[in-house]
Amino acid sequence: MRRDPIELEIFKNLYHSIAEEMGAALRRTAFSPNIKERRDYSCAVFAADGEVIAMGDHMPVHLGSMPMSVRAAINHCEQQNSPFASGDVVMLNDPFRGGTHLPDITLVAPVYVAREARERPRHSKSRRPDFYVASRAHHADVGGAYAGSMGLCREIYQEGFRIPPVKLVRGGKTDRDILALLLTNVRTPEEREGDLGAQIAACHTGATRLQEICSRYGLKRAQRAALDLLDYSEEMMRAFLCNVPHGRFQSEDFLDNDGISDKPVKIALAVTFQETRGRGRPRHIVTVDFTGSDPQVAGSINAVEAITYSACFYVFRCLLADDVPATAGVMRPIKVIAPAGTVVNARPPAAVAGGNVETSQRIVDVLLRALAQAIPGRVPAAASGTMNNLTIGGIDPRTGEPFAYYETIAGGMGARPTKDGVSGVHTHMTNSLNTPAEALEYAYPLRVRRYSLRPGSGGNGKYRGGDGIVREIEVLTDCEVTLLADRRSRGPYGLSGGSDGAPGKAEIIRHNGAVEELTGKFSMRLRAGERIRIESPGGGGWGRC
Repeated sequence: MRRDPIELEIFKNLYHSIAEEMGAALRRTAFSPNIKERRDYSCAVFAADGEVIAMGDHMPVHLGSMPMSVRAAINHCEQQNSPFASGDVVMLNDPFRGGTHLPDITLVAPVYVAREARERPRHSKSRRPDFYVASRAHHADVGGAYAGSMGLCREIYQEGFRIPPVKLVRGGKTDRDILALLLTNVRTPEEREGDLGAQIAACHTGATRLQEICSRYGLKRAQRAALDLLDYSEEMMRAFLCNVPHGRFQSEDFLDNDGISDKPVKIALAVTFQETRGRGRPRHIVTVDFTGSDPQVAGSINAVEAITYSACFYVFRCLLADDVPATAGVMRPIKVIAPAGTVVNARPPAAVAGGNVETSQRIVDVLLRALAQAIPGRVPAAASGTMNNLTIGGIDPRTGEPFAYYETIAGGMGARPTKDGVSGVHTHMTNSLNTPAEALEYAYPLRVRRYSLRPGSGGNGKYRGGDGIVREIEVLTDCEVTLLADRRSRGPYGLSGGSDGAPGKAEIIRHNGAVEELTGKFSMRLRAGERIRIESPGGGGWGRC
């Protein structure tokens, strides 16, 4: 059947609007500043087979990996011989079963659509859901050895509360025993319960909107449009690949260390563009092979397979026009090889908190560097390459209760082939914001002493890399402070003759004014009145001056 381009555009925007509205519902009803201010969440809509058909404009590191969480939720219900019924919600965060790292809790809900006008949406043992919706949010604490659950651990058991796929909601009613088990193991249970409630509300919003669309257009028409969107995304990717020269392009880059030893950690890949014959027509395919990357490490910068896939999804989606829908079809021509037991596909019981936030960024850097060999006019220099994960926890003297503050700190964007990079912005796998000083000081016993751009930190070139920022925070009570950051040993690379951006820095300012420079990965106690200052890396420059 010939595809109707107008109908395709209508449904593309309908499905995307659902994911966006889910995100708006989550943000407006969340309790924690990390979600309602920093927007550290993501929502997406999935077809009946679990393939993603629409993503909100949220966090790339969440979105590309979320289909594995949906598949894990579906498999759980099938293995338990427990129908994924209307009103059910499955919760999980296990990185080795569809998750990313423990603070990212994912909720997955099925959507059943009425077959007739008078029928209420319901399920039967022989009927599978017509759609799925999912919401993922980074919870500021999920227990573990360090406040904020982002510390320098050696195994996942130290990182926090690990949740396999379990039904948090059954038939519209929350399982209070499951919820109590989680809340008893975190430092901020009231905030966690509020944020989970916001995620449930987001899933409910998505399910309601899907039912409304199907009521208006019909289920078959809506599902056919979803399949057409998958095919369209694939066709757009294949059309782009027609213009990429065939060949094998290699690249490597390093994380500073794993936080346990000082040894750099290598990520290597080879991208192969080739052409095959299918039904008499050439078909362009891509292989992204991470063979040669270092084995998984003792520290917490190991990435699971979902993260590596997510980073590849993000990069290739960025190569297409803005109006191409971000569906599972984008990756159909692309094969990702991530050898098990390596830093890009770690096995249990590896610690993985930093893999989601730091290693994902380096995977993007390495892949872009390889693509710059094939399509140099389309690829920017390296961005800051780190999320600068800062967590501060202790007892809030105003309430006598524990608090856990978490934030990622922006840096400089890499210069582009046609213009300078942007300063002080979250790039690539993060799409969040810095917590406003007013919100931070209201919610926590902290004071922002400095918040500014970092002049001169961007790399020079024909086009200049964006500058990083300086963020200095004073603790108003004794606290545990943890930093999980990178790009301290070497700055973000420049391209086509542009110079590297400045590496990041971290310093502690003591009561007496003494300044202690620290590494990018540490945890220590600060006394009331002491300060931590983060200077984030600038982006690399592009082109010779």
